[in-house]
Amino acid sequence: MKEQLKTAALTLLVAVSLVQSYLLIYRLPGTGQVVVSSAGYVRTDEMGEQLNVEDTLYPDRMIIHMGEDKHTIFYPNSAFYKLIYARIQARDFAAFQAQPISAEDWEKVAANNPGIELSFGTGLPVPLLQKTMRLAADPTFETADIDRIWIYTGSGEEKPRAFFFSSNGQDVYEAKQLDLTVQDVLQHVAFGEEWTPYRPLKNHTLYVPSKPIVLAEAVLETDAFTSDQMQRNLFADPAVTRNIHEQDGSEIYTDSKRSLQIEDEGRWMTYTDPAAVPAIRADATESVLSAVDFINQHGGWNGTYRAELTSGSGEDYNADLSVRFRQYYGSLPIFGSGTVRYGYMDLVLQQGTVSFYERSLLETPEEGEQGPQYTLSGGQDLIDRIVKVEEVHGLKVTDLYPAYTPRMNGDTLRLVPGWVAVLSDGTNATFN
Repeated sequence: MKEQLKTAALTLLVAVSLVQSYLLIYRLPGTGQVVVSSAGYVRTDEMGEQLNVEDTLYPDRMIIHMGEDKHTIFYPNSAFYKLIYARIQARDFAAFQAQPISAEDWEKVAANNPGIELSFGTGLPVPLLQKTMRLAADPTFETADIDRIWIYTGSGEEKPRAFFFSSNGQDVYEAKQLDLTVQDVLQHVAFGEEWTPYRPLKNHTLYVPSKPIVLAEAVLETDAFTSDQMQRNLFADPAVTRNIHEQDGSEIYTDSKRSLQIEDEGRWMTYTDPAAVPAIRADATESVLSAVDFINQHGGWNGTYRAELTSGSGEDYNADLSVRFRQYYGSLPIFGSGTVRYGYMDLVLQQGTVSFYERSLLETPEEGEQGPQYTLSGGQDLIDRIVKVEEVHGLKVTDLYPAYTPRMNGDTLRLVPGWVAVLSDGTNATFN
């Protein structure tokens, strides 16, 4: 009887030991499930949500032309913007026909014809646009980068016309088949009638509000992702990394191949992987897809972002291709300054492989408190400010939009509204 009790007790102790060993090896508290990606990286902490590539592909603004040279602008996430874009996404466009951009007087079209103009900033390749819009496969323009889509209805015409503008500034493609009606376009345009009117400048390439715009500052309490979290997400074996302290206060972690640099008092990270990759022509669509995948696997997304390609297009692609994901708060983009780096993620890809990755480590809520209100200039006052910016910088202003500038106050992030003027050399000038 005594021997049976000893045997039972020993068996129980062995079972408990096995369970404890399993928990220590596979379920360490706080680490969650470990997943090794195909690239040899480890994904552990779910620091942010995962996104699909189409979640990052949308126009940076929607210009509503109402005829009689009346215009307004809707920005992302606003109610009318979302409604109109969702309806356009549900429509089919096919039978594309190429023509030179000079074939139409676009200034006259903008002034006289009700329509909707979607701006895609620096442009997106057609295969990426096909992931967010129903564009028929067509060899006529499948290699183009599209920076604008313009749908309008002419006087007396029975159906609307849809044009896709190439970012090369020379070509435009008309969709000869589309299932939008004239009434659809007029209904969408009618949403802009009671909105802030915008005045066209520079042959309808720039629009300014006819009166000042009042926007509130956003105040967000912050936390920060830790260097340990980033190490676990970016290194195949964080145990073999070593730490190097820099004189400027930054820290570098390296496994002798990849490196992770933490700067700005733990608020910013830069990751490099100088793996040798054949220098062949980069594919923009593959690069954006790979960039979204990489962020999903190595940190996730802490907010709303929009994809921007920051290198050449078409035949100008280099072996390296840069992808920027611009962060939005509400309807407006965030433009980090030299003092506060926040509001974007930058990636450089070589043949679909990420060789450079930088982002903010600040963790913020989706919605913060409302701070003081700012009155952004409009009308002639804004036009005078644009002229002043051009005189100071010796460059033309090619684009203008409201945006937030981040400022830190202790652990509090303030998003201050103002105007961002894009200059002809691609740099920005911010004022409020």
